Amino acid sequence: MLPGPTNVPARVMRAMHVPIINHRSDDFVELYEDCVEKTKKVFMTEGEAVCLSSSGTGAVEASVVNLIKKGDKVIIPVNGEFSSRLSQMLEWAGASVIKLETQPGENASFETVKEAFDNNKDVKAFYCVWNETSTGTMINYLDKVKDLTSRNDSYYVVDGVSIVGGEELKVDKWGIDIATTGSQKAFAAPPGISPIVVNERTKKYMIENPPHTMYFNLPRYFKYYEESKHTPFTPALPLLYAYREALNMILEEGLDNRIKRHRTCSDALYSGLSAIGLTPFAKEDSRSTVVIALNYLEGLEDKTFRDTLAQKFRVLVAGGFGNLKGKVFRVGCMGEVQRYHVMRTISSIASTLDMMGYDVDAKAGLKIAEEKLKDL
Repeated sequence: MLPGPTNVPARVMRAMHVPIINHRSDDFVELYEDCVEKTKKVFMTEGEAVCLSSSGTGAVEASVVNLIKKGDKVIIPVNGEFSSRLSQMLEWAGASVIKLETQPGENASFETVKEAFDNNKDVKAFYCVWNETSTGTMINYLDKVKDLTSRNDSYYVVDGVSIVGGEELKVDKWGIDIATTGSQKAFAAPPGISPIVVNERTKKYMIENPPHTMYFNLPRYFKYYEESKHTPFTPALPLLYAYREALNMILEEGLDNRIKRHRTCSDALYSGLSAIGLTPFAKEDSRSTVVIALNYLEGLEDKTFRDTLAQKFRVLVAGGFGNLKGKVFRVGCMGEVQRYHVMRTISSIASTLDMMGYDVDAKAGLKIAEEKLKDL
């Protein structure tokens, strides 16, 4: 129950058990083209898709080095570890960064973003970390940002590393220029493939203003794909097979069904864990549907709790980042999460707390979770 890497279905793991092929062969063209086209379906875009062999951070960095030039003005909400990292990447690229900073557990409101656009008519781009994994917060106004970026044709970039495939994302309809994710999160594939989608006008800009980078040079990927359906560098072939199988499973389930499942399981986890006496860290209007961050009970020691949960009940959860270390723990609700995972997690956490001397009502937590899951 980590917020990544997540559980990988046996079907996806088995997809990697194939001979290594020539990445300049027709076999590779068939594999990679299938990955690209199915990636575009999940992102709901007609734009370009590149399946980078890297962690999710690679795709995020690619979005920066291919778009941002020295002196460009960029607006970004900052409220946790990953939005802070993205802000730093923008600064390293030479951008003038306007940070909309809030406390961990809160998001900058849409009104705050609008005010930043009102005060900066020459903004080049709006960047955001849609799901701040470190704090369990999620921006819930992605569909509105287009109204602001369209004023001066500024670019709209979404870091969706920990949430694409688990929540609704309509890249083209919402006017998003670049979006990224990572294979090891809601896609439920092994780590190592990092998709990035780019619309036509952004592709044109990148080609006309090529970046000073080799591996993350997106125009180079566009050119290779257009000419031969290849990648410019050797890809992680077994991981691409696994990634394609994960895409197959997403599309077989159907995006609407998958999103509903994630939301239902999330609601059950929030409700069930609250009923046994835990409190969510993020404010209600900012809470993520794929990462549930919870405050520790008074006196509960982080490592002891998580070690006991793992060793006695075989349930893994994540601790806090930075200043939140020892104050919160995080439960992943993404990928293949189902009724079984939710009920076992609530039961195991309640039992662990009971073993550590806390008075918890496991029955209440399981009852409310079961009610939430009745239609799943």
